[in-house]
Amino acid sequence: MCRGEGAAMVRRCLAATGVASLLVGIGVALGAPAVATNFGPSIPISPVSQQSAVRSAQAYLEMSGFSRQGLIEQLQYEGFSIADATFAVDSLEVDWNLQAARSAKAYLEMSGFSRSGLVSQLEYEGFTPPQAEYGASAVGL
Repeated sequence: MCRGEGAAMVRRCLAATGVASLLVGIGVALGAPAVATNFGPSIPISPVSQQSAVRSAQAYLEMSGFSRQGLIEQLQYEGFSIADATFAVDSLEVDWNLQAARSAKAYLEMSGFSRSGLVSQLEYEGFTPPQAEYGASAVGL
Protein backbone atom coordinates (compact mmCIF):
# COMPACT_ATOMS: atom_id res chain seq x y z
CA MET A 1 0.00 0.00 0.00
CA CYS A 2 2.76 2.48 0.93
CA ARG A 3 5.81 2.60 -1.31
CA GLY A 4 8.88 4.75 -1.29
CA GLU A 5 11.85 5.37 0.92
CA GLY A 6 12.79 7.65 3.73
CA ALA A 7 11.35 8.78 7.02
CA ALA A 8 8.98 11.29 5.41
CA MET A 9 7.39 8.55 3.31
CA VAL A 10 7.02 6.33 6.36
CA ARG A 11 5.33 9.15 8.30
CA ARG A 12 2.93 9.88 5.40
CA CYS A 13 2.11 6.21 5.05
CA LEU A 14 1.51 5.75 8.78
CA ALA A 15 -0.62 8.90 8.91
CA ALA A 16 -2.66 7.78 5.91
CA THR A 17 -3.34 4.38 7.42
CA GLY A 18 -4.15 5.72 10.88
CA VAL A 19 -1.25 3.89 12.45
CA ALA A 20 0.51 7.11 13.41
CA SER A 21 -2.08 8.04 16.03
CA LEU A 22 -1.93 4.50 17.42
CA LEU A 23 1.86 4.64 17.68
CA VAL A 24 1.78 8.07 19.28
CA GLY A 25 -0.88 6.81 21.69
CA ILE A 26 1.43 4.06 22.90
CA GLY A 27 4.40 6.35 23.22
CA VAL A 28 6.16 6.13 19.88
CA ALA A 29 6.93 9.55 18.45
CA LEU A 30 7.49 9.61 14.72
CA GLY A 31 10.73 11.21 13.75
CA ALA A 32 12.20 10.77 17.23
CA PRO A 33 15.23 8.57 17.68
CA ALA A 34 14.37 5.01 18.60
CA VAL A 35 16.70 5.09 21.59
CA ALA A 36 17.17 8.06 23.88
CA THR A 37 20.79 9.13 23.88
CA ASN A 38 20.79 11.76 26.61
CA PHE A 39 20.81 9.82 29.88
CA GLY A 40 22.07 11.55 32.99
CA PRO A 41 24.66 9.76 35.08
CA SER A 42 22.13 8.92 37.82
CA ILE A 43 19.71 7.10 35.50
CA PRO A 44 20.61 3.43 35.05
CA ILE A 45 20.29 2.14 31.52
CA SER A 46 18.51 -1.19 31.52
CA PRO A 47 18.64 -3.73 28.73
CA VAL A 48 16.02 -3.48 26.01
CA SER A 49 14.42 -6.70 27.25
CA GLN A 50 13.81 -5.12 30.66
CA GLN A 51 12.43 -1.94 29.10
CA SER A 52 10.09 -4.03 26.99
CA ALA A 53 8.99 -6.05 30.02
CA VAL A 54 8.23 -2.81 31.89
CA ARG A 55 6.05 -1.55 29.02
CA SER A 56 4.24 -4.86 28.86
CA ALA A 57 3.66 -4.90 32.63
CA GLN A 58 2.27 -1.36 32.49
CA ALA A 59 -0.10 -2.37 29.70
CA TYR A 60 -1.36 -5.37 31.66
CA LEU A 61 -1.95 -3.25 34.75
CA GLU A 62 -3.97 -0.77 32.70
CA MET A 63 -6.22 -3.59 31.48
CA SER A 64 -6.82 -5.63 34.60
CA GLY A 65 -6.01 -6.23 38.24
CA PHE A 66 -2.95 -8.39 38.81
CA SER A 67 -1.10 -9.62 41.84
CA ARG A 68 2.66 -9.17 41.85
CA GLN A 69 3.17 -12.91 41.38
CA GLY A 70 0.42 -13.14 38.75
CA LEU A 71 1.95 -10.31 36.74
CA ILE A 72 5.41 -11.87 36.86
CA GLU A 73 3.91 -15.17 35.68
CA GLN A 74 1.99 -13.43 32.88
CA LEU A 75 5.18 -11.76 31.65
CA GLN A 76 6.98 -15.11 31.76
CA TYR A 77 4.14 -16.62 29.73
CA GLU A 78 4.74 -13.85 27.18
CA GLY A 79 8.33 -15.04 26.89
CA PHE A 80 10.19 -12.73 29.23
CA SER A 81 12.82 -14.28 31.47
CA ILE A 82 12.02 -14.48 35.17
CA ALA A 83 14.75 -11.90 35.78
CA ASP A 84 13.28 -9.41 33.28
CA ALA A 85 9.72 -10.04 34.47
CA THR A 86 10.69 -9.56 38.11
CA PHE A 87 12.71 -6.46 37.28
CA ALA A 88 9.77 -4.98 35.38
CA VAL A 89 7.20 -5.60 38.10
CA ASP A 90 9.46 -4.43 40.90
CA SER A 91 10.41 -1.26 39.01
CA LEU A 92 6.80 -0.06 38.96
CA GLU A 93 5.04 1.69 41.82
CA VAL A 94 1.98 -0.51 42.17
CA ASP A 95 -0.69 -0.38 44.86
CA TRP A 96 -1.26 -4.13 45.19
CA ASN A 97 -4.32 -3.53 47.41
CA LEU A 98 -5.89 -1.54 44.59
CA GLN A 99 -5.01 -4.34 42.18
CA ALA A 100 -6.71 -6.84 44.51
CA ALA A 101 -9.82 -4.65 44.60
CA ARG A 102 -9.86 -4.39 40.79
CA SER A 103 -9.48 -8.14 40.46
CA ALA A 104 -12.20 -8.76 43.06
CA LYS A 105 -14.57 -6.47 41.18
CA ALA A 106 -13.89 -8.32 37.93
CA TYR A 107 -14.56 -11.68 39.57
CA LEU A 108 -17.86 -10.47 40.99
CA GLU A 109 -18.90 -9.17 37.57
CA MET A 110 -18.37 -12.69 36.17
CA SER A 111 -19.81 -14.80 38.97
CA GLY A 112 -21.15 -14.83 42.50
CA PHE A 113 -18.71 -15.39 45.35
CA SER A 114 -18.93 -15.63 49.09
CA ARG A 115 -16.38 -13.54 50.96
CA SER A 116 -14.27 -16.58 51.80
CA GLY A 117 -14.55 -17.89 48.24
CA LEU A 118 -13.43 -14.57 46.79
CA VAL A 119 -10.54 -14.28 49.24
CA SER A 120 -9.46 -17.82 48.32
CA GLN A 121 -9.68 -17.00 44.62
CA LEU A 122 -7.60 -13.85 45.05
CA GLU A 123 -5.00 -15.76 47.04
CA TYR A 124 -4.93 -18.40 44.30
CA GLU A 125 -4.22 -15.59 41.83
CA GLY A 126 -1.16 -14.66 43.87
CA PHE A 127 -2.39 -11.93 46.18
CA THR A 128 -1.16 -12.09 49.75
CA PRO A 129 -3.81 -12.86 52.41
CA PRO A 130 -3.98 -9.20 53.53
CA GLN A 131 -4.30 -8.03 49.91
CA ALA A 132 -7.03 -10.60 49.25
CA GLU A 133 -8.91 -9.50 52.38
CA TYR A 134 -8.59 -5.89 51.27
CA GLY A 135 -9.95 -6.74 47.81
CA ALA A 136 -12.97 -8.55 49.25
CA SER A 137 -13.69 -5.67 51.63
CA ALA A 138 -13.31 -3.12 48.85
CA VAL A 139 -16.15 -4.72 46.89
CA GLY A 140 -18.43 -4.93 49.92
CA LEU A 141 -18.01 -8.55 51.00
